[in-house]
Amino acid sequence: MLLRDIAHSRTGDKGNISNISVIAKSEKYWPLIVKEITEEVVADHFENLILGDVVRFILPNIQSLNFVLFQSLGGGVTQSLALDAHGKCFSSVILEIEIFNEDLINKD
Repeated sequence: MLLRDIAHSRTGDKGNISNISVIAKSEKYWPLIVKEITEEVVADHFENLILGDVVRFILPNIQSLNFVLFQSLGGGVTQSLALDAHGKCFSSVILEIEIFNEDLINKD
């Protein structure tokens, strides 16, 4: 299954830094999202798009993760020639991460 099946996402930017939220669609998915969507998984998934580190923040009260991707926007909006200088497509990119959990797949 894809992350998009169990979560929503939003993005923001500041300079050359992208901020991506991953929000569980239901409480039942929250533990799986925290377990599976790590800094390493996100860094590997974005390896061709970012130059810097990935930092994860866990927001349990709103069942969300927040990822900060450094050096991810080609220098920022005022310097980048990218079509998506704000990195808004990153929310779609993160939702393409595959999650392998047989228990959850068999329940749904």
